[in-house]
Amino acid sequence: MRTSSALRSLARGKPARPGPAEVLGRFTAGERARGAPGERCELCAVPIGVNHPHVADVPDHRLLCTCRPCYLLFSTTAASRGHYRAVPETYRSCPGFAMSAGQWDALGIPVALAFLFRQSDGDKWVAFYPSPGGATESLLDLAGWDEVVAANPVLGALVQDVEAVLLRRTADDFECYLVPIDACYELVGLVRQYWQGFAGGEEVWQRIDDFFARVRDRSDD
Repeated sequence: MRTSSALRSLARGKPARPGPAEVLGRFTAGERARGAPGERCELCAVPIGVNHPHVADVPDHRLLCTCRPCYLLFSTTAASRGHYRAVPETYRSCPGFAMSAGQWDALGIPVALAFLFRQSDGDKWVAFYPSPGGATESLLDLAGWDEVVAANPVLGALVQDVEAVLLRRTADDFECYLVPIDACYELVGLVRQYWQGFAGGEEVWQRIDDFFARVRDRSDD
């Protein structure tokens, strides 16, 4: 599931005061080619392999590709006084996740996929969904999401900025996973690369199915 470099920018435009979409883009700014030769840790410059962890530069809103020792150095919140934070590698499923169709509709998500995370800037939840143009933010009031969090207390335990709630709406229910934020970026990149036409096309939905199968396999209940 890990990618080989800091991932592609997911948002465009730079308002005078950074909004959530720009913040999300900054987290993934500076992507180099996937699996680029000579990939190095962005903290200590030692060579790293294709599969490597990430550390969030929280004030600058970006992800750094790192070696394992640097990653472990920032695996506690006390390290660097919160400036750098290791992106967790844990995947969790949420059996019994409680959410109504009306609460989903209130998020203003036009596709069956969404991810939400708590942003330390402003201490608030933000919601995004993958689209052919990248990550698109829902600009609707998320007051209804507070009701969902209250009904599912495990959601409130996510680490700000580096963990997300990943949702997929099915015909009669929802799939819910608590995942590292870079997994959401991977899904956005997949949709952006393979989406065709109005409905996406068969290939992108097969790849989305495969992505969720991998998330399911890695998740602990």
